[in-house]
Amino acid sequence: MVRDVRWDDVGFVISSRYRVDVLERLDEGPATPTQIASDAKQPVAHVSRALQELRERSIVELLVPEDRTKGRVYGIADDAEGLWTVIEDQQIA
Repeated sequence: MVRDVRWDDVGFVISSRYRVDVLERLDEGPATPTQIASDAKQPVAHVSRALQELRERSIVELLVPEDRTKGRVYGIADDAEGLWTVIEDQQIA
């Protein structure tokens, strides 16, 4: 598992508390930005920015149509499934 992870992505995630919080929450299952912000006790604006950054790196993905403005649900991308496990197992977050 550790061998397959993109370490550049690990470094990217752990360099931001907000990205760590978002990924940790999404590891439990898909969620909206409001749900993530509530669960992580972080401002929605910071969560939204972290989601955008993670999406740009294909770590998380939007699970509903792009044109949907309310109820946008995000999840961890298939290619990044093991990323949080590695971060957690290595205790680097």
